[in-house]
Amino acid sequence: MKNYLLFLFFALSPLLTIAQIFVSSEQTEKIPSYTLPDPLIFNNGEQVKTKTDWVKRRKEIYRAFETEVYGITPRWQGEVTSTILSTKNDLFGGLGKQKQIRVTFSKGGKNLSLTLLLFLPKQSKKAPLFLSYNFDGNHTTTADQDIIIPDCYMNNKPEIGVTNHQANKESRGLQATRWPIKEILSRGYGVATAYYGEIDPDFDDGFKNGIHQLFDQKRDSASWGSVATWAWGLSRIMDYLEKDQDVNPRQVIVMGHSRLGKAALWAGASDKRFAMVVSNCSGCSGAALSKRIFGETVEKINNSFPHWFCNNYKKFNSNEQALTTDQHELLALIAPRPVYVASASEDLHADPKGEFLSCVYASSVYELLGSKKFPATIMPQLSTPIYGHISYHIRPGKHDVTIYDWNCYMDVADLYLKRKK
Repeated sequence: MKNYLLFLFFALSPLLTIAQIFVSSEQTEKIPSYTLPDPLIFNNGEQVKTKTDWVKRRKEIYRAFETEVYGITPRWQGEVTSTILSTKNDLFGGLGKQKQIRVTFSKGGKNLSLTLLLFLPKQSKKAPLFLSYNFDGNHTTTADQDIIIPDCYMNNKPEIGVTNHQANKESRGLQATRWPIKEILSRGYGVATAYYGEIDPDFDDGFKNGIHQLFDQKRDSASWGSVATWAWGLSRIMDYLEKDQDVNPRQVIVMGHSRLGKAALWAGASDKRFAMVVSNCSGCSGAALSKRIFGETVEKINNSFPHWFCNNYKKFNSNEQALTTDQHELLALIAPRPVYVASASEDLHADPKGEFLSCVYASSVYELLGSKKFPATIMPQLSTPIYGHISYHIRPGKHDVTIYDWNCYMDVADLYLKRKK
């Protein structure tokens, strides 16, 4: 009977995918019972009642994340310098301009550099912009032949021409669909991007390469993993952007997809200079609730990527209920700044329902701080975004970034940033 009903459902609903149906049905069947920590209850059981109370409670939550999940980021006592490598002043028929900047981090006689690719709307002197890492090099974001190809270590991806751990011109422009630069510029926003591997190469190297070379640090179970390292890099890029005369440093939106969405959320929680935070399909240890144990789990992510988090996080492999915090509290750490969480219907690995529920359960903190309550408790329909200080949408499709996603993020930025020049 059950199989017949499924057959009938598919016959009558040809536009729905199996994944979309399971978002609403199978998820509820497989989820264990769980109890989430209340962000407005102190560790001693007392209630958070005022904004002053929240400042103290926020420190408790942040401490839990840095000691149990992402790791403690060491204090930066170096300097950030920059050199303009190239400029173009007439992109897309005069719509925008472009800069490539070498940003160098120096400490104790050692240094490391990355190349920042910056697109800015030409008509704006102080542009709001999105800051987001790319996965495969700046040259993959656009077909522009002048974009510098990184010469650092890169994970092999034969499908885009990366072999022998080195990027090359074969991958130029192959990720451009994720970077609709012309459309973003046309709406008055800039884009800043850098290859995340220039901050920390994405493999388990014992934390010896990348920016870790600049830190003489004895590691312990609470030392920072790569997600925290990438978040640190976003803050250092922000150090540069604060000095760029073409950028409005009060309107920098940090955005990330997948593992880089995790980094964007942690950067937003750690650095209040970011005016808005965007998580695109960030999933486990990003926006999705860990205690639901759906899709990618804490154990799966630690086994697959042992370098992403601190070693303490491994204590929660198949033991998520012992976590003293969960990802809704990560969103709460960003309050009262706008945060946008986005999911994709076929991306069950990232647990769209868990991402949505984090928005629901972070709402109480935003309310305490004077924002409107997140208006939904039931998953919205596909392509029906919910806009507010906490925003959410789920769109059809796979684990990716699309023009639809970008337009939604800009819609919310229009509401909360552009009117605050």
